Amino acid sequence: MQQNTIAPGINHIGVDDTTLDLFEGQYKLEEGVSYNSYIIHDDKIAIFDTVDERKTAEWFTRLESELDGQTPAYLIVHHMEPDHASNIERLMQRYPTLTAVCTQKAVALMSRFFLADLSSRTLVVKEGDTLTLGTHTLQFIMAPMIHWPEVMMTYEQTTHTLFSADAFGKFGALSLTSDGSKGLGSIWGDTHEWACEARRYYFNIVGKYGTMVQNLLKKTAKLDIETICPLHGPVLHDNLPYFINLYNTWSAYQPESEGIFIAYCSLHGNTEKAANCLADILRKQGDVKVSISDLRRDDMAEAVEDAFRYDRLVVMAPTYDADMMPVMHDFLHHLSIKAYQNRTVGIVENGSWAPAAAKKMQEMLQGMKNITIVEPIVSIESTVKTKTLNDLQALANALLKK
Repeated sequence: MQQNTIAPGINHIGVDDTTLDLFEGQYKLEEGVSYNSYIIHDDKIAIFDTVDERKTAEWFTRLESELDGQTPAYLIVHHMEPDHASNIERLMQRYPTLTAVCTQKAVALMSRFFLADLSSRTLVVKEGDTLTLGTHTLQFIMAPMIHWPEVMMTYEQTTHTLFSADAFGKFGALSLTSDGSKGLGSIWGDTHEWACEARRYYFNIVGKYGTMVQNLLKKTAKLDIETICPLHGPVLHDNLPYFINLYNTWSAYQPESEGIFIAYCSLHGNTEKAANCLADILRKQGDVKVSISDLRRDDMAEAVEDAFRYDRLVVMAPTYDADMMPVMHDFLHHLSIKAYQNRTVGIVENGSWAPAAAKKMQEMLQGMKNITIVEPIVSIESTVKTKTLNDLQALANALLKK
């Protein structure tokens, strides 16, 4: 890894996990993930978060190299999820005078994760509290439900650095990803490559809690932030408004881009044929971005990401057991629990007898906030025929008017 200095006295001491295939046991990782940890060297040394137990030995090696025989005074605990907190107990045992700085809810969670009672070695902080290390002063910002209840962030006042917990994080090990011009292995992020995996990370992990993110952004808007240090992904410094504005758009549940996302599944290939026909019609007829996903084979998390990214969605599924094909139900369920809203949606069903998918999809969509269902709702009668193409054309016309 390249130079790990972030600001005077502040270094990155995180580690990469290049072999983990599923994040949180469910999100596919093509390029691993980073577990970020930081250290401030001052009169009193502060460590910011630990890492997943998969990388315990590597992290302790980096930490001890940074400490070079010195004793840390504080461990700042932003988030108690195991990929960041697994080594708290080990670290506290290794350094008996170390104090963990955290929220009251984090103290409660420590008793659930660890055998040792660490409560007497904690310093509980609240909104706006400060802690002086020497030339560096830490200001604590409460960030509940981004995305656990105990979460807080830290603003270092001297260097204008925000330690943002899981916010502004992304998938991808730093040693395997290149954010624009920075090159492989850089700790620094750039606008060119950040958004895709940051978007997939945000909507699938934090997406449900947009209101809390909006509240946080109002707090941080009052701070002079020059650098953002998340717990996953690169450190952000250049063009910070780009990253902050995206988070504002995402957390307000507003479309990031104009475009149409077609999410389909198919039993025997006929609904798939119709989906490709609709995509062709839209591309030929309008100057609009069209993205299409086969829910049977494509990454569900990416499908969720694209549904949130664009302002229009089309769901296309065959009838199955007097309902919809299960993978479509799974997709719509994912959208619902992530608070999908403020979108225009077209519906296409297929059924050889007693078609029911459209009704069931519409019921799920109507349970979401501010969803506009576009007419016509298209019903394919087994295979794509002239009538089907005419109905798809009518649906395309309606989508392009939005």
